[in-house]
Amino acid sequence: MSTAPQVQDLSYPIGKFQYGTSMNAAQRSAAVEAIAQTPAKMREAVRGLNAAQLDTPYRPGGWTVRQVVHHVPDSHMNALIRTKLALTENEPTIKPYDEKAWATLADVPKTPIETSLTLLEAVHERWNHLLRALTDSDYSRTFRHPEHGILTLDWMVALYSWHGRHHVAHITSLRLRNGW
Repeated sequence: MSTAPQVQDLSYPIGKFQYGTSMNAAQRSAAVEAIAQTPAKMREAVRGLNAAQLDTPYRPGGWTVRQVVHHVPDSHMNALIRTKLALTENEPTIKPYDEKAWATLADVPKTPIETSLTLLEAVHERWNHLLRALTDSDYSRTFRHPEHGILTLDWMVALYSWHGRHHVAHITSLRLRNGW
């Protein structure tokens, strides 16, 4: 008899984001591929969920599945814009946003998740074309985050490779725990 794996930390089902000092070409390629797969993995994670399930928090005190689905394209749109800024400006200062506040705005409960799934696919189509066209030196381009300092595009690709998998795992681990 097989049992579901136990997730120790419901906030970080795949672990917290970790990054060294840089990525090699193989690591970068794997990270870009993980980013490319995020829309399909998100769509599969929510396939067949009903309204009550979409409005279930993935952990006590956490966002609902619906909020997670709307959050990911919000975040990834910002990442696409930050990528373009880093490529076209000299160490631009990016604008952070309050993701928790965004998750409570009126569009989140009112917008069908299909809208955000389609948006995520469109953002990723653009972003993936861009990421796959970059040179190794492009990935060393920097931007300034007011809270985290100077960061590279390599760091951002590693972060968003993790970010998509992190939020998909919120949903898939909830489904597993609840037998959905």
